[in-house]
Amino acid sequence: YIKLLPAGTKAETFNGDDEYQIMFGPDLCGYDVSHIHMIFNHKGENLLKTDKIALEYSDKNEFTHLYTMHVKPDGTYEVFFDLESKAKGKLVDDWGFPKPMIDDPADKKPADWVDETMIDDPEDKKPDGWDDIPAQVPDPDATKPDDWDDEDDGEWEAPMVDNPEFKGEWRAKKIDNPAYKGEWSPKQIANPNYEEGVQLAAYDTAMLGFELWIVNNGTIFDNILVTDDIEYAKAQGEKLWRPVAKAEKEVKEQWDKENKPADEDVGSGMDEEDFEEEEEEEEKDEL
Repeated sequence: YIKLLPAGTKAETFNGDDEYQIMFGPDLCGYDVSHIHMIFNHKGENLLKTDKIALEYSDKNEFTHLYTMHVKPDGTYEVFFDLESKAKGKLVDDWGFPKPMIDDPADKKPADWVDETMIDDPEDKKPDGWDDIPAQVPDPDATKPDDWDDEDDGEWEAPMVDNPEFKGEWRAKKIDNPAYKGEWSPKQIANPNYEEGVQLAAYDTAMLGFELWIVNNGTIFDNILVTDDIEYAKAQGEKLWRPVAKAEKEVKEQWDKENKPADEDVGSGMDEEDFEEEEEEEEKDEL
């Protein structure tokens, strides 16, 4: 991740425990982790986004990618992956920044508040004889074996089978609850920790650093840009990233065309036992 750092950070001893202002970058690990982190420091607390900025599985490949974070003075944001928008919204909605209004901690739900949306229909009555129907009955198609001896084997009884007439435990049908008052929520009051007119995620940044957790050898970071002009940032992306990404894909396609073996039928040149052994090796590699 890239980290924007405050003045006073010691570059010689910089590590993951040092305070930062913003942390931004991809989290790609294994098959199921594929998203972009975007964390803000607010008065000493690191605020994670309430929901992840997800990437597609197809985004995890060997090509060069461009990550862009745009934090705006009006309290909104947008995140781009390869110059395509991946997430946007309001900082105060998507992070744990102080909200203008909060729940009143003194407001309690009344004891007689009705939460149930549905109730049993008082007019619905259990049919007579409902409980007299057994769950299982003797199998009507079963017959006593010819070699069954009542004296030696005891009295023969047919095996039990599920009763097609059994309807289970009786339950009254549900109807709308006329006493339902709706979902209760505490009244809202002004948040004493909210600062009116203060720009969120605004920092005096002195330097930047990287915290690296790399699972793929050969990962390279370059073309780092911090600017207050999103259009300039996009233009630099088109100039510096787009040609590289396009050339990488062209080279990869050409290499695959020249070096990858033609598809062969499964089992060609090997017997069934050899194929099973190869399949086991592939499963081990995936693990």
